[in-house]
Amino acid sequence: MILNRQNKIALDEESLTAFLARILRELQLGGTEVAIAFVTDQEIARWNKKYRGKSGPTDVLSFPALNAHRVAHFKRKARSKGAKQVGHLAPAPSMGYLGDIAIAPATAQRYAQINRRALEDELRVLMLHGLLHLLGYDHETDRGQMNRVERKIRRRLEIV
Repeated sequence: MILNRQNKIALDEESLTAFLARILRELQLGGTEVAIAFVTDQEIARWNKKYRGKSGPTDVLSFPALNAHRVAHFKRKARSKGAKQVGHLAPAPSMGYLGDIAIAPATAQRYAQINRRALEDELRVLMLHGLLHLLGYDHETDRGQMNRVERKIRRRLEIV
């Protein structure tokens, strides 16, 4: 589900909704739900301070509904059924509601310029990045594993 809670940056919500469905199919997460809210810089800055202790806006935050124990259970269950793996992750279609992702389009627009990407591509990268966090990946602690998995999926989804 896509929620646009900001009005500074025009978004193609239909295209973003279709891309979210494409990510979920690529990761074999049929039947799984996630909410992505596009919010203001001020709102994401408040959450960044409250939940991460960092000042200022960030581009994306993830709020998992599943704890690490449940995610590990679904990974084991999927592996035992022979699901296609993405990195160390073998998702199961019955994970239910994964959680919420907040993306700040104004911050994303600044990063898109720095990364020489179209805003829509930057938003797609952030959607995938946030979803990987919901699945338990953490690029701050995993010695590059999340980055490798993300690059591989981005190539398959044709986002640079």
